[in-house]
Amino acid sequence: MTAITAKWRNGLVYAGVVAVVAYCLAPFYWMLVSSLRRTGDIFDTTLVPSPLSFENYRAVFDPAQGFGRALLNSLVVAGITTVLALLLATFTAYAMARLEFRFKRLILTLIIATSMFPVVSIVVPLLKLFTDIGWINTYQAMIVPSMSFALPLAVWNLTTFFRQMPDELEHAAMVDGCTRGQAFRKVIVPLAAPGIFTTAIITFIAAWNEFLIALSMTNKPGMQTATVAISKFTGATTYETPFGSQMAAGVLVTVPLVVMVLLFQRRIVAGLTAGAAK
Repeated sequence: MTAITAKWRNGLVYAGVVAVVAYCLAPFYWMLVSSLRRTGDIFDTTLVPSPLSFENYRAVFDPAQGFGRALLNSLVVAGITTVLALLLATFTAYAMARLEFRFKRLILTLIIATSMFPVVSIVVPLLKLFTDIGWINTYQAMIVPSMSFALPLAVWNLTTFFRQMPDELEHAAMVDGCTRGQAFRKVIVPLAAPGIFTTAIITFIAAWNEFLIALSMTNKPGMQTATVAISKFTGATTYETPFGSQMAAGVLVTVPLVVMVLLFQRRIVAGLTAGAAK
């Protein structure tokens, strides 16, 4: 009786996992299927497109859409935001986790509090500021505001990770002749690679998917990011919504994120299995 109960329990667990995975992947599957339909078949409800068509992907890369340039802009903005956020957050998080100074808890609270402001509340003052200093239609006008949510997130994640690392690591390195800076660079940073790569993934995805700041700070098609370009796709007529092209562009925007996660996962697993005692 116990064995039968255990089998039923395991079966329910697996069924629940399958249901959750299917629920999460269903929108992405439908986006992919819709992108492979012809324009006249876009409202079909079949699970497999028939006939298979790539006309939506050809429409996405029409030079008039400027989507290739938009993808490059997204890569530049998200990449620079991620690098700057990781660089600043690594030093800040190490100081918050290892050093003792007054008001440390208050400072960490303020860092996190800055990320709680909705983006829409800071867009208008930033738009006025960037207009005055001539930053509109520039990369820095999108990168600097993106740091306002990327940096606190990175600091919080890395602070938690550094706190879990034993203090004896630095002590052992300094006994062997390293300064505190050398111990940080040669011992702590390599061992913190799993946390750094995880934070890089989260930060890059957040910056890649950002929409409101990029929409507000640019009005030239050549400076728009991919998310903004998708929202401005036009159909054959003024009143037509190009659902197929938008679905195809959505697939193209999602693919780099999937590839990046798969590549970084290997590094994360390698770092976790190495361990601090190796």
